[in-house]
Amino acid sequence: MNNKEELIFCPLGGSGEIGGNMNLYAYGKADNQKWIIVDMGVSFADESIPGIDLIMPDAGFIIDKKNDLLGIVLTHAHEDHIGAVAHIWPELKCKIYATPFTAALILEKFKEKKIDISSFLEVVPLNGKIKLGDFEIDFVTLTHSILEPNGLSIKTPLGKILHTGDWKIDPNPLIGSQIDEKKLKSIGDSGVSVMICDSTNIFSPGRAGSESDVRDSLLRIMTPKTNRILVTSFASNVARMESIFYCAKKTGRNISLVGRSMQRIYKAAKKCGYLKGIIEPLEPRDAKKVPKNKIIYLATGSQGEPMGAMNRIINGVHPEVHLEKDDCVIFSSKIIPGNEKKLYYLQNLIVKNNMEMISEENAFVHVSGHPNREDLKDMYKWVKPKCVIPVHGEHRHMAEHVSFAKEMQVPKTLLIENGDIIKILPGDKPQIIDKAPSGKIYLDGNINVDTDSPSIKERKNLSINGYLEITLIVSNNGNVKKPVISYKGIPEKEEEDRFIFEIEDEILNICKTFSMDNKKQQQNLIETIKQNCRKIVREKTGKKPFTNINIFRI
Repeated sequence: MNNKEELIFCPLGGSGEIGGNMNLYAYGKADNQKWIIVDMGVSFADESIPGIDLIMPDAGFIIDKKNDLLGIVLTHAHEDHIGAVAHIWPELKCKIYATPFTAALILEKFKEKKIDISSFLEVVPLNGKIKLGDFEIDFVTLTHSILEPNGLSIKTPLGKILHTGDWKIDPNPLIGSQIDEKKLKSIGDSGVSVMICDSTNIFSPGRAGSESDVRDSLLRIMTPKTNRILVTSFASNVARMESIFYCAKKTGRNISLVGRSMQRIYKAAKKCGYLKGIIEPLEPRDAKKVPKNKIIYLATGSQGEPMGAMNRIINGVHPEVHLEKDDCVIFSSKIIPGNEKKLYYLQNLIVKNNMEMISEENAFVHVSGHPNREDLKDMYKWVKPKCVIPVHGEHRHMAEHVSFAKEMQVPKTLLIENGDIIKILPGDKPQIIDKAPSGKIYLDGNINVDTDSPSIKERKNLSINGYLEITLIVSNNGNVKKPVISYKGIPEKEEEDRFIFEIEDEILNICKTFSMDNKKQQQNLIETIKQNCRKIVREKTGKKPFTNINIFRI
């Protein structure tokens, strides 16, 4: 047995995909390793999984080791980094470490689930340090599209890792500090064995750009407008939110926040001392009374989410916000891959209703929160890592990041995926030594289920093939009444050719071949009816409905 101390890294989410970030680190001898979790995020389901909104990493591997878990360390408050905490933490019940803004949002998430997390939540000051067992963790202030993004300098007796989290280089982020170049250079000078780094924008040349430039552009766009302005953006981008407040003040307009998450982020930012000196927002119901050239709405739903405020506003069903011809709608956000269909539908509806539609496709209204290639070059020069392990990307992003690291003369690189157990130190080079069970868990309603859960399979079947229910009423002497047949989601032909008539005849014929007062034959009867009726529906309609048979004896 290997009896040397080792530093281990294992991603359970976010490596080979964008979203659902969850990373594990372990230190110690093979039979006595202590673990930390860095981030615990969600990704969002599409229409291929009906009834599911949130997808989480399967945390079973670390849940099994919860007695050796030192805590959860959160880099920043985006949903793809903290969205799973409230769902997975009840199985871990460990300490959570976060800077003030992230901590405020975590408290809110647990409050919604009626869990008092206060005795487990440790608030870390900006640029603060914590010690968890053999891990000395130094929070490094970076810039990103949310308040208080942190890289983590993780020092162990064997060496140091820089876990970048999400970042970019923004020379003028508007809210919060600039990226701490001095601290990053100092960390680099002290020697970084491995940098575990964001790969999201590896294909994008140049620099990600600054929030300050977006503010100037938005003001230029809004100044000449004479009707209502509706802006949609990611609620978590507080700098963008402040820019809309700034534009409202400069153009002599009131502002109204629309959507629960926009209100929640606004309150959390105010509570943490941000958004000082801005105008007071109006409630949407009060904003209705304001002249149309004196109001800006800032709404959630920038990805066309079916229940988002934008969708309801543009479809004319929002109770308090109404738009009309010549109003201006600005999408101050990017299209997240996979959301194109929903968003283009919404944008086409805006144009069809004779409103002005502005997005990143026709104006400068958004900058990314992730590093482009020139930003990455700067980080590499400051940190001077001996090895780079790309994360936070699909396989194509991470493979390109490995090539980029080689171009930058980084001595060693390693391409990984979720579930890989990597020995980082000791050794000449990090290497994959084992595989941890990994996968996804769906939040189905408020219950965590496996991806092959019967509820998911049944719902997919229902959504594709529809539902058929047959109820037989059998009297004591074995006589069968006319079956009661109901169905949903199955297409029909003309009235005289409905499959329901054939099903009725088939059921009565089957019943003649069974002794109806023999209860032992009931299960065989049910199966025979189910198979024969499904066959009729398939031949008539091409559908194989989810079928349920009930037998009542009276």
